[in-house]
Amino acid sequence: MLRVNPEIYEALEKWAADEFRSVNGQLEWIIDSKLKEHQRTPKQKPVVEK
Repeated sequence: MLRVNPEIYEALEKWAADEFRSVNGQLEWIIDSKLKEHQRTPKQKPVVEK
C-alpha cells in the first residue's frame, strides 16, 4: 500500500489519464525513468534457453 497526499494523487490521476495510463502504470513509468536517469536500474539476469 502506498500513502499519497490527496492533492498529489489527483494530479497523478490527471497526468496518467493524459498519457492513457493507469495510476499504477504512471507510477511505474516515473520510477523506471528516475532509476534510468540516476543509473540505478537493476541488472537484468541473463535468459537461459533450454
